[in-house]
Amino acid sequence: MDITKIFKNNQEWVQKRLNLEPEYFSNLAKGQTPDILYIGCSDSRVTAEELMGAAPGEVFVLRNIANMVPNTDLSAMSVINYAVMHLKVNHIVVCGHYYCGGVQAAMKSADLGILNPWLRNIRDVYRTHQDELNGIADEELRYKRLVELNVEEQCINVIKTAEVQKARKERNLMVHGWVFDVHTGELIDLKIDFVKLLDKIMAIYHLD
Repeated sequence: MDITKIFKNNQEWVQKRLNLEPEYFSNLAKGQTPDILYIGCSDSRVTAEELMGAAPGEVFVLRNIANMVPNTDLSAMSVINYAVMHLKVNHIVVCGHYYCGGVQAAMKSADLGILNPWLRNIRDVYRTHQDELNGIADEELRYKRLVELNVEEQCINVIKTAEVQKARKERNLMVHGWVFDVHTGELIDLKIDFVKLLDKIMAIYHLD
């Protein structure tokens, strides 16, 4: 992308929006009331709003390498707190994607410097599910399965937070796990049983 064209593109976009809706930006400036918090990967091929067909103001977004939700990440915890407690979202989506570079890197035995602590979170997911993963002979299928399992584990990390547990009681907030297939453009619902996961971990992570 030619960096010098960005502001020209922006001007054309602004004019196009105003031609369709003269009050578009005035209305946008009034505030945001998203119903969804989307936690996805920073991969440049996976844009949250575009793959969901969402407009500005409809989705609150957090993106990082491999759509992780570690409890030690102040950014992730702050986003969840703000989205749940202040924006009052009713859905939290963790969306991974097949052919994720972060997941692929975590599957390799290599020293990647500053990335090591981050990728260790994904390697912990592998360790937790190693019997299932090691039983998959095909490397690509094993890689794709780790993408799915990582989404599930990050959903569990979301459920562990006090804000989500409170919102679950107050307004039945739901957590969803999705995967985006970059080869087909398809958005796949992993149909993670949020209620079952909640019940499974409550004995340990209940914060009431």
